Amino acid sequence: MSEQPKILIVDDEPQNRLLLKLFCEKWHYKVIEANDGKEAVEKAKEEMPDVIIMDIMMPVMDGFSATELIKKNPSTALIPVIVVTALDAREDKLKGIKAGADDFLTKPIDMEELRLRLKNNLKIKAYHDLLRDYNRQLEAEVLRRTQELKKSYLDTLYRLAKATEYKDPETGNHIRRISYYSKEIARFLGLDSRFVEQIFYASPMHDIGKVGIPEGILLKKGFLTPKEWELVKSHTIIGGEILNSPRASIIKMAREIALFHHERWDGSGYPFKLKGEEIPLSARIVSIADVYDALRSRRPYKPALPHEEAYKIMTEGDSKLRPYHFDPDVFEAFKKLHKRFEEIYEELSDVEEEE
Repeated sequence: MSEQPKILIVDDEPQNRLLLKLFCEKWHYKVIEANDGKEAVEKAKEEMPDVIIMDIMMPVMDGFSATELIKKNPSTALIPVIVVTALDAREDKLKGIKAGADDFLTKPIDMEELRLRLKNNLKIKAYHDLLRDYNRQLEAEVLRRTQELKKSYLDTLYRLAKATEYKDPETGNHIRRISYYSKEIARFLGLDSRFVEQIFYASPMHDIGKVGIPEGILLKKGFLTPKEWELVKSHTIIGGEILNSPRASIIKMAREIALFHHERWDGSGYPFKLKGEEIPLSARIVSIADVYDALRSRRPYKPALPHEEAYKIMTEGDSKLRPYHFDPDVFEAFKKLHKRFEEIYEELSDVEEEE
């Protein structure tokens, strides 16, 4: 409540308003006036008075209707409304209670009674304001702490994803780029903001299972033996086990991605040879992001490719890769966004890793 409480006086008779105004100002209240119920509703929203003195019989809109509208509006609902009724008008009081009135004055108005009722209702308004402000502070504090916990949680996930860097130093900025590629595709597909946020934070864990693969195999410069290749492919299973029994939805998505991002639309992928929509959408998105970035990046067994060559391989195919390996809708999104992929790669290719 303000230092000088505001009283909204609503009456279509100027002399009645003047009399009430003189007394309210004598009691050090600031006075706002309205000629009818409609104006009262507008003034209540604009001025946010601390108490409203509401006459009943008025043109345009009566006091009952105005009180009801004021009480239905969340921004003005807690403003006490004192309805002025005729002496012993039981029906008016019942209608006033139904409309949401907080208190009543009978005509002719006893000014000492008015002073006391204003005082009491201002106390009630002050308690409401205190509670409202406390709740706002509490909500702000909960939000702040929630954001801190979320940041800490996401930092932990990112550090978990970075654990693969100790096995394969080429994956550092790779996991960052995968986040941005995946987010771009999810947005383009019109997926909801929750999915977009989750895939941004879950996708860096796609290769977390590589922590279980020996460095000698991951960093081998020559061709892998069939046995070594089978061991490399097992990183999907290992990742699924690391992220098993998820409680958080982000971890659940991360597990889907880790397990299935090497599956192919035509069923020729691994580890389970899933086909089509058997593969979770999150994994289908990350699959394209991962393949693009792998083609662009230097590996022990291959040089980095320029964007044009990587895009050509993905859209035309080569001895190992075919366009039909990807979800057609997701792949179409990639083709529309491929220049954005190039920008992301260039932006994050030389970014120094966070400690």
